[in-house]
Amino acid sequence: MKRSKSDVPKPAVRVLKEGSCRSLTGKSTLTYHVGCTAESEVHFRLADNTGGGFFSDEWVALSAIQEAFDQQQKGKPIVSHILFSLFQGRSLNTPAFLLAVLKAEGLVIPLGDKQRGYERVDPAEFMAKIEKLMNSAVNLKVEEGKQLSESTPQSTKRGKKSSKSTSEEANTPTS
Repeated sequence: MKRSKSDVPKPAVRVLKEGSCRSLTGKSTLTYHVGCTAESEVHFRLADNTGGGFFSDEWVALSAIQEAFDQQQKGKPIVSHILFSLFQGRSLNTPAFLLAVLKAEGLVIPLGDKQRGYERVDPAEFMAKIEKLMNSAVNLKVEEGKQLSESTPQSTKRGKKSSKSTSEEANTPTS
């Protein structure tokens, strides 16, 4: 994992869920968090990547993601590039990693024969699950900013299994 440092202020977010999924290329496994603010605004962030690519761990609001989707021309597929403006960090990987998370959470699905295109899915099912967690006492404690030093070999991180401590099972799509 190589996390990009960001100067973006971090909102106060209660972590509701930790999940994992494959990257869109299938070359690495991503760990992510879903959380909410005191105002019940849903946020996502990347927490780990078993591959060597950099990523940003900034929290991104679901409402901002939906606004980015709204900017896409009708009939055009959703691609990771449209999410780039949501991040202040320097990583070019982060938008594609976020799209993989959205796919894992059922907020986008592959668009037919388009290899890298996706389409939105009604967020009602996702929101129902998240609202249950928001209305519960779930508040996962995660280590902020923990990362491997640049001199630590990546292979030591790749084999490590992490425990998922959430009231819902972590998503692990096979595609």
